[in-house]
This record gives sequence, structure tokens and C-alpha cells, in this order.
Amino acid sequence: MAPKYHPTPLSGGDRKALAKELGKARAMTTILAAQSVEARAKGEALIRAADKLLAESWNELMWSDGAPMDPSPTIDQAINGGYPWLEIECSRCKTRRDVHMAALRHPPTTFVHDLASRLRCSKCAKAGRRPPATLLQLAQRARHADPET
Repeated sequence: MAPKYHPTPLSGGDRKALAKELGKARAMTTILAAQSVEARAKGEALIRAADKLLAESWNELMWSDGAPMDPSPTIDQAINGGYPWLEIECSRCKTRRDVHMAALRHPPTTFVHDLASRLRCSKCAKAGRRPPATLLQLAQRARHADPET
């Protein structure tokens, strides 16, 4: 955007008044920019807290009902809320494993409960079977060591 053109007044008093108003406007822009940065930081902190509460509530629903619940947080909401790990269990061999959701090749807007049909057990895949994984919960850190990877 091109800078605004202010024609210079002819008289000295008007020039001084224009310079004073332009100085006030420049000072106001720095004040407003600082307030904008502060408000954005507060907003991001609130969004992070909301994402954390959403992940915790989904974990409670998973614990109480035992099935992937819809609606669930999206991958990016879970990661932003501090829950980047997804604990899964193979429906065939009952092997538990933790999956880092940032490493998945799914869009970050994918809902966590949609991953149930897409994740497979790597141990059973070597035996020629492809059973789907059962979602257990979101976690803040890995709980089970991944034997392969």
C-alpha cells in the first residue's frame, strides 16, 4: 500500500500542526501494534488451553465409554494442547504402541477418531495380516517403547 500523501501547508503554524499530528499518528501506531501483539499472545494462550481441555475431555470419554468418540480433537488441536502421542492397541495381537501424530502423513485437520481405521499393527503386517488398531487415549509423552522404528 502506498504511503498517504499529506500536502504541506503554506503557513508555518499549519506546518507545525501537521507535523505534530503526524507524530501523534506514528506514536499511536506503535502503541496499537504493541497491544495487538499482546492480545494475540493472550489469544494463542487461550486457544492452547482450550485445545488441552478438549484433549483431556476426549480422553475421559474414551476411558468411560471405551470407543472412539465423535467429536474428537483434530491432530493439530491435540498437538497444540500438549498431547502429541496417540496410544493404540492392535485388535488382533493386543500389542500396545504409541504413535507420534506429528509424524503421520495425514492432514493436521484430520480428527483423531478417524485414525482408528487408518492405523495398522506393524507386527501383524509382517505376518501378512492387516488388523485395524484400537484407539486408547491421547498422551503427553510416549508410554510404550516402540520395538521397531
